[in-house]
Amino acid sequence: MRRWTGVGLLTVVLGTGGAWAQSPETLEAVRLHRAEARSLAQQDLQSCMSSKCPDAGRIALLAGTLALSEGDVAEARTLLTGASVAEPLRPYLAYYQGQAHFYAGDAAAAAEAFGRAVEKGSPALTSRARARLGEALLAAGKAKEAAPSLETAATEEPSAELLYQRAQARRATGNTAGEKADLKTVALRYPAHPYADEALAKLEAQKPALKLTLAEHLQRARGLLDAGEAKRTLEELEKAEAAKLARTKQDKAQVALVRAQALYATGKREAAEQALAVARQGPPAVAAEAAYVTARRALKSDDNTKARELMAAVEKTWPKENVADEAGFYVGWLDLQAGRFEEAVKSFTAFDQRHARSRRRDEAMWYRSLAHIRMEQYGKAREVLGSLVDTFSRSSLVPQARYWSARSHELEGAKVDITGPAYEAVITSAPNSYYALLASERLHALGRQPPPGFPEAPKQLESGEVPPELKLAVALTGAGLFSDAAEEVQSRTSRIRNQEQALSFAHALLRLGEYGHAHAVAARHLWGRAFGARVPEALAAFYPRAFANAVESEATRYEVSPFLVWAIMRRESAFRPEVASAADARGLMQVIPPTARAIAKKLSEPEPAPAELFSPSLSIRYGAWYLAQLMKRFSHPALAAAAYNAGPEAAVKWVKEKGALPLDLFVEEIPFRETRGYVKQVLADLYLYQSFYGKQTGPQRLSLTVPSPATEGVSF
Repeated sequence: MRRWTGVGLLTVVLGTGGAWAQSPETLEAVRLHRAEARSLAQQDLQSCMSSKCPDAGRIALLAGTLALSEGDVAEARTLLTGASVAEPLRPYLAYYQGQAHFYAGDAAAAAEAFGRAVEKGSPALTSRARARLGEALLAAGKAKEAAPSLETAATEEPSAELLYQRAQARRATGNTAGEKADLKTVALRYPAHPYADEALAKLEAQKPALKLTLAEHLQRARGLLDAGEAKRTLEELEKAEAAKLARTKQDKAQVALVRAQALYATGKREAAEQALAVARQGPPAVAAEAAYVTARRALKSDDNTKARELMAAVEKTWPKENVADEAGFYVGWLDLQAGRFEEAVKSFTAFDQRHARSRRRDEAMWYRSLAHIRMEQYGKAREVLGSLVDTFSRSSLVPQARYWSARSHELEGAKVDITGPAYEAVITSAPNSYYALLASERLHALGRQPPPGFPEAPKQLESGEVPPELKLAVALTGAGLFSDAAEEVQSRTSRIRNQEQALSFAHALLRLGEYGHAHAVAARHLWGRAFGARVPEALAAFYPRAFANAVESEATRYEVSPFLVWAIMRRESAFRPEVASAADARGLMQVIPPTARAIAKKLSEPEPAPAELFSPSLSIRYGAWYLAQLMKRFSHPALAAAAYNAGPEAAVKWVKEKGALPLDLFVEEIPFRETRGYVKQVLADLYLYQSFYGKQTGPQRLSLTVPSPATEGVSF
């Protein structure tokens, strides 16, 4: 599905008057890819032509692209061929004319149009127009002329399609070695792509025919497995065995390991376990990985006792293999989760000694200190935390270590002259962190005023005209070409080279309502200015009041904090309306279609089409309603955030198990790594938003007590 973006620019365009101001519903329908968008665009075109308005060309451009998206090539070709637009849009008109000609079967006319797009287009357009030019020339029987375009395009973006087409052009120019290399790359690197089998067939038809090695069959099999093609994975392995390539015990073990994973994916557990038994008879690297797969299966099924036993066996039996590192870490983690704190200390100490080069050493040290804290061994905890800070000074766990070092002093009964400065150091060193928030609350409880994390709130640069770099994006949005506008903005963003340019560009994007792109620019170029130098203009791009009218309106309607909505939005989508996750969560608030249907039912509304979840207004409304219901049930933002990420029932379960702990310990012991990080960021962002923009409501405090869930609110 094509996702339409450029939502913020739409607001600016609609506010500028002109023909589009007469029919904003057309742009809204296009942005959501609604079925009626094409009909609305055609109505606008007829109205414009009747009144002889100056915008007929750009309306025809939009109507033509919509006809193309629905497969009506004849209609698209008629509309686009007769259109006339102003200079900024002419390369895009040429590009879409090329698309219409190509799909109508007129490859020569398509090539001519794509050539004009390459000649006059911006860098964002030129790269894809060049690829289409090469494809059109190839389809027109002009492979030699296509070769230069395809060489460049496939080098810039080596996709399966471009590599396959470049192989054909290389063959025409006599570059048979290059042709074979491209076909082989397609077959091995993109095994789930339709061109992969065609590439393989071409290679096998050549003389001498290509014969894949066992390693290459395994590469294809693993690629198919990663793509979710378990049945095809098994077929690929059968081909390797039919060719009698798995000759040695090592070969058979490697095949068995991949087969086991594919069999698990198809629900054939018994056969998978038989395959793993074969794999465990192989060389150490394969045997260790097979045993680790078994241990991970136990972990995923919540059989933690069995998982710990299996993880310990992996580390002990194959101490030099890569998986021993992960297995050893999980031994300690499972001890900690089970409340075996003394064993956890021993396990993590052993891990540190055995895996001195592990990427998880800092995390293991943190968990070892947490086990000491849970046993009230505060001095020992501080020793480990101090070592973590000294050894891994650039680790993301440093603010965490500093907070818990200060907290351990307080738990031990130290006076405020010791704990106070330690908490203050957390705030001044990491002011945007969850641990700065906790430290502030601890200082309040001690009767001590926390130092300000940020002396000044975010500040907008003075507004001005749209910068030249963004004028084309605005023109594209005015024509309803939101996807093209987003690509243009992204292209311009990628060419920023210094902080001054980044700051100016980010604020121009903020003024245009492009909060997601502004945040991306800030994250790439302005981190030091925002959180090191505490520059308020840099902070503005990290914490914008994105889509403020909708957020404040829906928050008021459903009686939920707008700052919580922004905090969730920042974590879920980084203010980008077009985002879709692997789990099919969509839009600013990352609502999945089943949840959207359940919300619509509660609100007595028609079920929204999945594409409509990319609408900022709908996403914000559903997200605000859902957060309000979560707050009714959990009455604490930490639990609401946990439920938003992992589901209400998981949050209820965790409260039942460990709700007696103070909030800081409760959050540290959330068993899902993703949810732990999610809750920490949402809380930090929530209270930063409140401190920056909530002056009228007064200071908000974070309760450090975990409340019991209520029965009111949602359970989905």
